[in-house]
Amino acid sequence: MFVVNGAGPVGWTVAEQLAAAGHRVRVLTRSGSGPDHPLIEKQAVDVSDPAQLGGLFRGATAVFHCIHGSQYSAKVWAAELPGAEQAVLAAAGEAGAVVVFPESLYSYSEPGRPMTEEGPREAQGGKRGVRTALLKARAASATDTVSVAAGDFFGPRVRNSHAGERMVKPVVAGKSLMVIGNAGMPHSFTYVPDLAAAMIVAAQDHTLWNTVWHAPTGPALSQREIAAAFAAAAGARAPRVAAVPGWVLRTMGMFSPGTRELAETLYQFERPFVMDSRASEAALGLQPTPLTEAAAATVAWWGDQER
Repeated sequence: MFVVNGAGPVGWTVAEQLAAAGHRVRVLTRSGSGPDHPLIEKQAVDVSDPAQLGGLFRGATAVFHCIHGSQYSAKVWAAELPGAEQAVLAAAGEAGAVVVFPESLYSYSEPGRPMTEEGPREAQGGKRGVRTALLKARAASATDTVSVAAGDFFGPRVRNSHAGERMVKPVVAGKSLMVIGNAGMPHSFTYVPDLAAAMIVAAQDHTLWNTVWHAPTGPALSQREIAAAFAAAAGARAPRVAAVPGWVLRTMGMFSPGTRELAETLYQFERPFVMDSRASEAALGLQPTPLTEAAAATVAWWGDQER
């Protein structure tokens, strides 16, 4: 039996893939949401509350911890995420389960060169520093863990991402698109079903535990290139793509906390931001989904939502 905490795009997809493979899955969310499947049990639980976790983790082989902060804010992340992870690690350790985490590239402290699994993860300050601290706490835990890092998400159910709702919806509608930074700069985008598949493989092979792997991720694409892939999948014209310069966002951030949080990650879009997943692909025995297939599935899902 497997436990999945959270039913955002990652948790939902992990649960779906596990159930499709014939595994029993318990999905824990505050609302009791999750995929509908005979092998999926859904419960309304606050996974940051240690008192609620013991019995729910009992008998689990692995716990997939796929929750995120309630806001895109370093202050909120620092307040919410470490405590929740420690509660989950303690309960999973008592149950004898490995904890599997989806992870971002924020902690990489030398992002100007292609990021590999062996690269330094020592970034400090803001949201980057929170991710660094979380990885260090996992490494120090007595409970077995495995973290699978990914680039910016795209795919079915992905809404709040640079290649999510604010890109796919206008592109499919044949409208122009506004992005941040440099629209032509190479950037790594990870298809969420590939991340979920990597997490599941890592959970079931103890030789892969207690380290950081990279989700299978195709060649880096500019924001203009991934938007064009969505347009082609939708049968729409290639969109006109304009970019908001970094200085504009930074200026706006002086007056808007939300924009300030976004501006903090501008380094990812003003210069190449590229991850290398070849070592992980070899270790996990997985390959990234071809872009044409991934873009088609993404556009099809959005079409279903519109209908």
